[in-house]
Amino acid sequence: MEKENCSTNMEFIFLGITNNPEKKVTFFTIFLVIYLITLVANLGMIFLIRMDAQLHTPMYFFLSHLAFCDLCYSTAVGPKMLVDIFAKNKSIPFFGCALQFFVFCIFADAECLLLAVMAFDRYQAISNPLLYTVNMSSRVCYLLVAGVYTVGVADALTHTTLTFRLCFCGSHEVNHFFCDLPPLYVISCSSIEVNELALFTVFGFIELSTISGVLVSYCYIFLSILKIRSAEGRFKAFSTCTSHLTAVAIFQGTMLFMYFRPSSAYSLDQDKMASLFYTLVIPMLNPLIYSLRNKDVKDALVKLKTKKCL
Repeated sequence: MEKENCSTNMEFIFLGITNNPEKKVTFFTIFLVIYLITLVANLGMIFLIRMDAQLHTPMYFFLSHLAFCDLCYSTAVGPKMLVDIFAKNKSIPFFGCALQFFVFCIFADAECLLLAVMAFDRYQAISNPLLYTVNMSSRVCYLLVAGVYTVGVADALTHTTLTFRLCFCGSHEVNHFFCDLPPLYVISCSSIEVNELALFTVFGFIELSTISGVLVSYCYIFLSILKIRSAEGRFKAFSTCTSHLTAVAIFQGTMLFMYFRPSSAYSLDQDKMASLFYTLVIPMLNPLIYSLRNKDVKDALVKLKTKKCL
């Protein structure tokens, strides 16, 4: 019986977003549009940065990887969720569930760390402009990105291994639309103390270190901006940071709400709405935030349109 409960041949069944037939068409339409905008916007951002020589700087190098992370973790969740809205059988194999969470975790962690790296890049650009090209050389940029993905893979391996060694007894219905940790813990009949400890220590360390890195970087940035004499210079320096600050506030705020609120305030239905926001909405918002509030990106778009017209 114990072997059956811990079998890897079983399937999980998602309860999905809603069972209300009247809402299914509305939800499918909204989330399909959001996912298509996410694909087009993030692929467009990556393509634009690759094509325009003026965007071959550390800032846009990191931004292209941010767009890549958005694209990957939204794709790990979005297509399956869209199919399941109308599907009678919302099942996913055990290893399919593990793979979905693994991919999602890698790129969600990588995005979290990339936001901190981008804050460090802005600090170097504003506080040490004369040494910027030396401090943020191509080698340094590649090492930082390699470190980001390495930490993402290590964290994903840790949580995936711990979670999918658990036994799942009785109902295999997951009250969610993708394989995330909290809803899987709910249906496990094994002790999850080690899993919860790992979640709060490993992921908590990543969150704490990245948020601290962003805060420290921006403290130095603001001090450097205050030293700029002209109002125009101060505005220009600060405007380069507003897009990044907006992205950090949205992403980190959602993550803190999802994984670090008191257990007494925990609700799976509430988690679904928050999960929809950070798995589909945030990946759509990021390229829009950086393109609409960034003069260099808008100029590159204009040049690309001009070339096509010619």
